[in-house]
Amino acid sequence: MKQAKDMSVKELARYIDYSVLKPEFTEDEIIDLTKDGVKLGCATICINPAYMDLCAPYVKGSETKLCPVCDFPFGCSSTASKVAQAKILCGYGKDIVGEIDVVANFGWIRSGKYDAVTADLKAVVDVCHEAGFPVKVIFETDALTEEQVRKTCHCCIEAGVDFVKTSTGFLTGHEAHGATPEIIQVMMDEVKGKCKIKGSGCIRTREHFLQLIDMGIDRMGVGYKSVPVVLDLNK
Repeated sequence: MKQAKDMSVKELARYIDYSVLKPEFTEDEIIDLTKDGVKLGCATICINPAYMDLCAPYVKGSETKLCPVCDFPFGCSSTASKVAQAKILCGYGKDIVGEIDVVANFGWIRSGKYDAVTADLKAVVDVCHEAGFPVKVIFETDALTEEQVRKTCHCCIEAGVDFVKTSTGFLTGHEAHGATPEIIQVMMDEVKGKCKIKGSGCIRTREHFLQLIDMGIDRMGVGYKSVPVVLDLNK
């Protein structure tokens, strides 16, 4: 396999879900960032559901799709609410939506309610898969122990999830580590290729970005300020 340092900007951009999730963004800022992600050829633009109609015209016909987030950033809505939101997001169609990211209820994970976590995620996965959309599940790994991360990987496998993912980037009250090589390796070891891996949170340097690619990661969520850094565009 080609090493990350030898990849072109376009090849590297395909690893990126361009994060445009800050709730304080104006519509003009969201449009500008979406256009930037499309221009770079990022895999997706991660946006909040309120901005689907706003952003759809800018991705239609491009290689870049929208990746709306479901029950973000806490994952604490009822299963019925998550399913309803997922159905709405799937309704935008494959010309607009690439994948859907949903937050696992990490309070349930910390409580040891793994059967409930699995059932909650499976309900969302079933709806999305029926419509033909892959699902990424956000664990919020900085709030969890390694054992809880490992067990949640198995919840995701049982639920039929397509990607497991580290962080929202919006956790408070905990130290922020995000997609460290160590936690990515834990997830890789646990899923054993049964689903893909997305790292998100604290990916702010090119060295970190390239290291995760060389480890075999499938996707990374990168914030708007860090995208030009990891792609080395500020030469």
